[in-house]
Amino acid sequence: MRRGMSRMGAAVVAGLLLAGGITGCGGADPAPRELAAPVALPTEAPVEAPADQPSEVPPGVEAMGVAPSAKASPSASPTVKPKPKPTRTTAGPLSTPKPPTETRVPPPPPKPAPSGCQPTYQGTQATRSQVKAALGDAAARTYWPTSAPDIAIPLKLLKATAWQESGWQSNIVACDGGIGLMQVMPATADWMNQRFGQSYDIGDYRDNAYLGANYLAWLTKYIGDMYFESDYRLDASLCTDELNSCLLNAIISAYNYGHNAVAREGEPLTIPNPQYVRNVRALMTECVCLTY
Repeated sequence: MRRGMSRMGAAVVAGLLLAGGITGCGGADPAPRELAAPVALPTEAPVEAPADQPSEVPPGVEAMGVAPSAKASPSASPTVKPKPKPTRTTAGPLSTPKPPTETRVPPPPPKPAPSGCQPTYQGTQATRSQVKAALGDAAARTYWPTSAPDIAIPLKLLKATAWQESGWQSNIVACDGGIGLMQVMPATADWMNQRFGQSYDIGDYRDNAYLGANYLAWLTKYIGDMYFESDYRLDASLCTDELNSCLLNAIISAYNYGHNAVAREGEPLTIPNPQYVRNVRALMTECVCLTY
């Protein structure tokens, strides 16, 4: 969820997923910081680490009283109805974007981690089935129930992003500060909790999945309003060979490089990290994690 990370992308795509001839497409990104290759995830019992195992109910969810649902979002207001969407006249993004509707924006990405730095691990690693369930729950949630209830994060996108970011390692801590399954930055988690009035715990794998999906949903709203006339479809069929042709590619790029690197007022939509986008797009159809 920040600049300068290959985050398992090269290792996973080349070593785990695309051994059958699929390799990353062209496009030179800034020198990435490699994460350790994914370790084998336990399928039944969690692998014990020095820290205590996460509680049955993650602190963030416990603080909210119930598991997150469409009704749990504080942004919902029963008296406000969604604005009707304009009819789009073009398939691609607007050449001149509209002013952003979201004025409270996330903090900028951190500086790249030092070369040669190795990630660390904290706490107990969630099992494969636990991670699968957490990602499924996060993808099923409605994050903008009032102003944009049609925003949905595809499960394949969430699974692929988690694999690209961490290899589904729920207890990994990257050198630049990214934490867990979705490699959420602490400052980004704090911002989202404040923005949406939540209390997600970045260290709990279930809350971490919600944070990553919530950030993707926020990016969908932010970039969709600016460049796609509030057309929030994250549909690969809308993309062409031009990486800046669709909202799906744009939010994948922004998850890695930050919203301001992709969407700037008065400027065309930009994809500054094409290889990252190609990796995630490939994982959405080829990832071994899709079979878990």
